Amino acid sequence: MKISLFVTCLSDVLFPQVAEAMARLLARHGVKLEFPEVQTCCGQPAYNSGYWEESRQSARTILDAFEDSDFVIAPSGSCTHMIHQYPGLFREDPVYWAKAKALHHKTYEFTQFMVQVLGVTDLGAQFPHKVTYHPSCHGSRLLGVKEEPMALLGSVRGLELVPLPYAEDCCGFGGTFAIKMADISGAMVTEKSDHVLETEAEVLVGLDMACLMNIAGNLRHRGEQVRVMHLAELLYEGVSHT
Repeated sequence: MKISLFVTCLSDVLFPQVAEAMARLLARHGVKLEFPEVQTCCGQPAYNSGYWEESRQSARTILDAFEDSDFVIAPSGSCTHMIHQYPGLFREDPVYWAKAKALHHKTYEFTQFMVQVLGVTDLGAQFPHKVTYHPSCHGSRLLGVKEEPMALLGSVRGLELVPLPYAEDCCGFGGTFAIKMADISGAMVTEKSDHVLETEAEVLVGLDMACLMNIAGNLRHRGEQVRVMHLAELLYEGVSHT
């Protein structure tokens, strides 16, 4: 089977260690990821701003890049959900609509693939730290990714998982929302960071680097030392030290 990595813009440009951790974890379970180099942005920034034709241009590149993949895995619920929106972009194009439907059904967020497809929840990781988890909006609300990260975190030896107050509240990033409504976005991320600090956790973990980048920036600005990690990073660090 051909299993491909959709790296996403943020992971590719700013957080390559997230994709590397994901690839190394999957390799430990017999999955060798392919990487179509022609892949580009999923088109979400243009889509959310109402530029649907520009979004289709990115979407066509993605659809062609992964056409012959059996599975596509991404370290982001947000970008995965955007791919799931592709059929709606191509209602008037039967060729690309068929490609979009096919890609929708074979594209998974990282924890979805680990738990739902591979059937793996215990990676043998150890991480003796106090951790809290932020469920990103797109992953939890739109993809329905809720139990999978909890199952993976629950199997990590030594990890103390502390509930995050008002966990399902948005962190305020929202892509272009953070630019267009900067004051509201800033207030939202400050409130989110307040709740992270309430937990007294050493580590904040999540599934989307956009949200984590936003919260981490607020925490750093305030001089706080909470470590912020993608779940794939935490798990890979945990298995590397066993």
